[in-house]
Amino acid sequence: MKKIALIDYGMGNLRSVFRALEKAGAEVSLVRSPEEASDASALVFPGQGAIVDAMRELKRSGFDDFIRKWIADDKPFMGICLGLQVLFEHSEEGNTEGLGVFRGNVKKFPADSGLKIPHMGWNTISLNVNNSGKLAENLRAEGESFYFVHSYYVETPETEIVWSVSEYGLRFVSGIRRGNVFAVQFHPEKSQEKGILLYRNFLNSF
Repeated sequence: MKKIALIDYGMGNLRSVFRALEKAGAEVSLVRSPEEASDASALVFPGQGAIVDAMRELKRSGFDDFIRKWIADDKPFMGICLGLQVLFEHSEEGNTEGLGVFRGNVKKFPADSGLKIPHMGWNTISLNVNNSGKLAENLRAEGESFYFVHSYYVETPETEIVWSVSEYGLRFVSGIRRGNVFAVQFHPEKSQEKGILLYRNFLNSF
């Protein structure tokens, strides 16, 4: 059974992510400091709320540098929703610097699109078959539905890291993958059977 360190930094949808990972077959521990996560097989960062607050708490706890080094060492990592956005250089939300693991910016959906913001509910992801790996096992490349709740989206020039894309008034990155690093904009824990499948695929990918 894989030992998963689920980061508890005072924010995030911890309870449902914890249960979903357990259902997928993981041994899950909530960790509140980098020291508590050091012997885990994988690190999961469930993000929810404002990136300004998230980055402040990551810096306060020391998880900012810990996550950067964990990813630099190519250890298994999964980010969820805000856990995707913080991996990039900058967010328009609060004019906030992210962790800078990947190049790119987090932008707000345009208010003049005529669409409701936040983008909330089920939407389709289309997989990049050139970068899908074991994470896409038993998922249809042409489209699967997952549950989204967000007002901001990622733009990145690093097209090779894109795992999936979705559309909501515009085409946006809904998942990234590089080596053992995986992050998605949607919420697998709110996505019923396909969400559990994705967590299971993550556990089977390392």
